[in-house]
Amino acid sequence: MLFMPHNLLLVWLSQLLSIGVLGGGIYIFYEWYERELVGTFYLVAGLIMVLWTFGGRFISLPLLRRPGADEPKFMRSKTVQRLPRPDGSVLQVEFFGPEDGQPIILSHGWGPNSTVWYYAKRQLSDRFRVIVWDLPGLGKSSKPKNNDHSIEKYARDLEAVVAIAGDKPVILVGHSMGGMINLTFCRLFPEQLGTRVAGLILVDTTYTNPVKTCIFSNLVRKLQKPILEPVLYLTTVLWPIFWLMTWLSYFNGSLYITVELSGFTGTETRGQLNFAGLLSALGSPGVLARGTLGMLRFDETDTLATINVPVLVVCGASDIATKPVASDRMKAELPYSQRVTLKPGGHMALMEQNQQFAEAVSRFCTGCS
Repeated sequence: MLFMPHNLLLVWLSQLLSIGVLGGGIYIFYEWYERELVGTFYLVAGLIMVLWTFGGRFISLPLLRRPGADEPKFMRSKTVQRLPRPDGSVLQVEFFGPEDGQPIILSHGWGPNSTVWYYAKRQLSDRFRVIVWDLPGLGKSSKPKNNDHSIEKYARDLEAVVAIAGDKPVILVGHSMGGMINLTFCRLFPEQLGTRVAGLILVDTTYTNPVKTCIFSNLVRKLQKPILEPVLYLTTVLWPIFWLMTWLSYFNGSLYITVELSGFTGTETRGQLNFAGLLSALGSPGVLARGTLGMLRFDETDTLATINVPVLVVCGASDIATKPVASDRMKAELPYSQRVTLKPGGHMALMEQNQQFAEAVSRFCTGCS
């Protein structure tokens, strides 16, 4: 999902709130037990705070959302390849759909894993060879032993996935950080464009440091060096504590607020919101922090003009993680591009407006093949 620089302060505030409520509830209950606080009110208040910490999600935001007819699930394939990499990481690559279909490689964003493509796998695998992979350290892919979580490393991993995709030229689909990986792939492996790669689909992504294209970008850019980066480095060391805080915010429901504000527009279903929140909690904060630091050094502005294959730029109309202005810039500078806007849709429009998204991808891929 949504471990993006603009979202970090909101995530940290949610985590601190979770710790504060749990600690406050335990303190009040203890003081009542020791007779320092007298009265049933304090007993009830302490118990409510503790119970909210571990069960608040059942009475929180998802209840305000409609249930969907097809809610996302952790769908994995039985057709799997495990790719060992020189840095010690091992990539989980999964295949769906007919072996002779047009291959499409889906690269997910930073935070979730490849199961975030639930709808795309179901809606596209009837006619396309859909290939998904977990980025290193997420899902079923192990992290590199040298702690290299740069986007260049991920682009080289993507090249290894392309190599096992079959004989037909592939179409690279990347959401958020996945789109950034695709652009870096184009810079590192330009000879594959038009030969092994038939086209690109860039979904709710950017061409530069995402701090520059998110909501409140001026403020976030000022906070990057003095606050964001130090806390990210701290997270790489104290990741077990941050992971505990993340799970507390998931159980009490406050994580849903973060996911809702940064990813959706209010038309998502109950299951979609819960699934996105759960995916956000599953990723190791240490891995996520290292990858986010890599994003802060990302800039492929000059690469755009060199991409000589068809490109589809897709964005949610109300995306605040990568504002539509980023898609405007990419559409203007990519030589062979077209643009699709998903309405209403935010950063997770691929889930919230999954039918629109699948139709746009299908049209583009059919044209490329």
